[in-house]
Amino acid sequence: MAHYAFLDENNIVTGVIVGKDEGADGINWEQKYGEVKGQTCKRTSFNTYGNTHKDGGTPFRGNYAGVGMIYDEANDVFYLQEPVEEGKTFELNQTTWLWEEVVE
Repeated sequence: MAHYAFLDENNIVTGVIVGKDEGADGINWEQKYGEVKGQTCKRTSFNTYGNTHKDGGTPFRGNYAGVGMIYDEANDVFYLQEPVEEGKTFELNQTTWLWEEVVE
């Protein structure tokens, strides 16, 4: 069982589905699901958060995708949109792909 994220024209996740495992039936499921939905589709790992695999495996695409998250094509990762909190500044950690508060 694999999970797939659909992206709009700005690489924002619009939905996530459960689908066939990559390579099952000899089909490129990212491409197939993308064609059906008319959006770019990228596989995402339910077991990846903070660029760490929860069971010690290889992390995949930084974080499990969720609606509203950003897909960074250059780095091939998903991450949350920058938090907005009055009086606080955040920086994206490009190792964990999580936002961290900048303490001055």
